[in-house]
Amino acid sequence: MLTIFDHDRRIGRRSFLRVGSLGLGGLCLTDLLAAKARAAEGRPLVADKSVIFLFLHGGPSQIETFDPHMSAAAEFRSATGAVRTCLPGIAFGGTFPRLAAMADKVSIVRSFVTGDGNHDIKPIVGRDTFGANLGSIYSRVAGRNHPATGIPTNVLLFPRSVDPSTQAGVSNFGRFNATGSLGNGYAPFDPSNGSNAQNDMRLHIPMARLDDRRRLLGQLDQVQWQLAEARLLDGMDRVRDQALSTVLGGVADAFDLSREDPRLVDRYDTSTLVRPENIDRKWRNYNNYVDNAKSLGKLLLLARRLCERGCGFVTVTTNFVWDMHSDVNNAPVGEGMGYMGVPLDWALSAYLADIEARGLSDKILLVVCGEMGRTPRINRNGGRDHWGNLAPLLLAGGGLNMGQVIGRSDRNGGEPASNPVRIQNLIATILHTLFDVGELRLVPGLSREIAQTMTGWAPIPGLI
Repeated sequence: MLTIFDHDRRIGRRSFLRVGSLGLGGLCLTDLLAAKARAAEGRPLVADKSVIFLFLHGGPSQIETFDPHMSAAAEFRSATGAVRTCLPGIAFGGTFPRLAAMADKVSIVRSFVTGDGNHDIKPIVGRDTFGANLGSIYSRVAGRNHPATGIPTNVLLFPRSVDPSTQAGVSNFGRFNATGSLGNGYAPFDPSNGSNAQNDMRLHIPMARLDDRRRLLGQLDQVQWQLAEARLLDGMDRVRDQALSTVLGGVADAFDLSREDPRLVDRYDTSTLVRPENIDRKWRNYNNYVDNAKSLGKLLLLARRLCERGCGFVTVTTNFVWDMHSDVNNAPVGEGMGYMGVPLDWALSAYLADIEARGLSDKILLVVCGEMGRTPRINRNGGRDHWGNLAPLLLAGGGLNMGQVIGRSDRNGGEPASNPVRIQNLIATILHTLFDVGELRLVPGLSREIAQTMTGWAPIPGLI
């Protein structure tokens, strides 16, 4: 943590580097001034909305989630059965009874095509985001910190962000913190690196001393000079600036779930749904299944807290759990959905009820998908393999049109039977939610890929 010793007014070099290790990014004065200038001129380039992108790492099955195809042959239809939703004639997979009762609050896309079956963490990072985390593109436009609260605008949440007993976050087959050509300063803030975010971001110094911020900056400058002598200067300006704004702005409180009503925390908590002793230890993904159940609900609660305080883009993911081959690593699809689908159903239903109660349904867009779908035919071991021709996609809130199913799949759930929705359409929907796209095209200095290419893509039909 960053500790400033009151007795001799010294900042320890190790303490300063500890802040740097959080990967906070940078608070840029020009970002703040530009944001304030746009507000003063009445040009709301950045909408007062946020996105939570819940990435189902490993590729979930479209059939066992939201398109069960119970009239198909046994080797195609949902291995977990189906449950009726509150929408006439629509069913979800059998592990989603709570979400099915709230289907009028979400929109499901049944013709979503990711294009290939590769493990490469698209669409959150991929060729359609030009190699950058989608949240990094947001912070490039909106600034790396919220101008009023100081909170990072782009955050990445792994299980360790809410439970230090879980494994460190991993980026199998890709990097969640990639920034493409934007530069490392726009990497997502990942609080799981320290496993105790609120303490790592808290200044241990009497508040009276904080009034003289110029003195504090001067002290940090002295440390910076010392680091420069040791050839450690690279990136320290942005680390210093954002570290200071973060801790002074009280951002640590946003990461502290103990400030929530304990009854609400319990409502989100998925840790009791899938007990470690009830998961078969023969699967190499055992620890990932455990971590998913331990953390998923609280990760969504934390994401809501961050968005409430001005964070514009939160990537949420648990470790690699949605691969469903039924091999030495992964359980069969029916068993695996018991480990994964049950916590997802609980967490999503808790989140939807929570944001509605808090009046945030139109303020936060939730996107739920993975990097691919699964083969329509169950393999001989009871699993489903990689499939790029169809994948599940759920959206909720953001002021978009909810309570509908967009697109259709063919009779076995393997191909779109209507016009396919592609990753570019999903990205365009997100951009139209977060920005005035017409104004976005006019932002000076913005890369051509963002200003011209991405803003030309069409949103998902029927949502906006």
